[in-house]
Amino acid sequence: MLKDQHNRIHDYLRISLTDSCNFRCAYCMPNEEIEVLPHSHLMSTAEIDQIAGIFVEQGIKKIRLTGGEPLVRKEFPDILKSLSKYPVELTMTTNGILVHKHIEAMKAAGMRSLNVSLDSLNRETFFKLTKRDQLEQVWNNILLLLREGFRIKINAVALNGIIENEILDFVALTKDYPLHVRFIEFMPFSGNHWKVDKVITARQMLEMVQTKFEVTKLHDEPHATAKKYHIPGHRGTFAFITTMSEHFCGDCNRLRITADGKMKNCLFGKEEMDLLGTLRQGKDILPLIKLSVQRKHAMLGGQFTPEFQKTEAEKIVNRSMIKIGG
Repeated sequence: MLKDQHNRIHDYLRISLTDSCNFRCAYCMPNEEIEVLPHSHLMSTAEIDQIAGIFVEQGIKKIRLTGGEPLVRKEFPDILKSLSKYPVELTMTTNGILVHKHIEAMKAAGMRSLNVSLDSLNRETFFKLTKRDQLEQVWNNILLLLREGFRIKINAVALNGIIENEILDFVALTKDYPLHVRFIEFMPFSGNHWKVDKVITARQMLEMVQTKFEVTKLHDEPHATAKKYHIPGHRGTFAFITTMSEHFCGDCNRLRITADGKMKNCLFGKEEMDLLGTLRQGKDILPLIKLSVQRKHAMLGGQFTPEFQKTEAEKIVNRSMIKIGG
């Protein structure tokens, strides 16, 4: 088991396949001209397989593929196939635009659930956020996934000035569709211009929902990052990921590997272990993995406090979100 000094067992691994994306969301990508990694700097299919296998031997039970946008990686089908042999839950976070091209490969690999990033249901707002006029394609692919029996979570970053106008529309989707909509409090990363007044808390959003709907609180599973709710008579659910207003670090079971093979023990942590470089030197990476886990901070990467109103984003040392992986 991968247990840290705070007695947390880690059995969930997120692997970023690329820092490239076909969208340009400002909260994730600092600017349009961001430099992507040369292909030689990315983990190869065989290297991803080898690294994942070591983690599985240490008790990892769930692997999530992320990006950038994981489906822009040309080797995606091969990577998916190579990972499908492990006895883990295999899932992915995607913007949904290319899902129709890979859905058969996902089914063949045993993938049955996906998170789809979707921050607006309005075409003009969607274009403003992503710089791409692709809302219809994303929605059609969400419907395709539902028809094929996938469990779908929609991730919407709650941006002040936008989510207030759409939160009821997102929640209304859960009436007719078995979707699980999750509103994510806006988090600080390098270059994303985070400010405290851009954060809308889960409590504020819940109050907005309660102006129209009767809401029932659901039980949250162990290690859950989202606080779940249900509206009687609706097929789906909605939830809030409360990273800023009510962190869930005490129960964290997650580890991350960036597209260039660096291990991060926390989304907000500045410390990284170079697994890929060590692997390419023919050395054992397990000691680095265990050291990284042992060095994990008690909360929020050791970089800011639970009082998010006091967060000084400019002092946080980290990558941009696209360079970390979702």
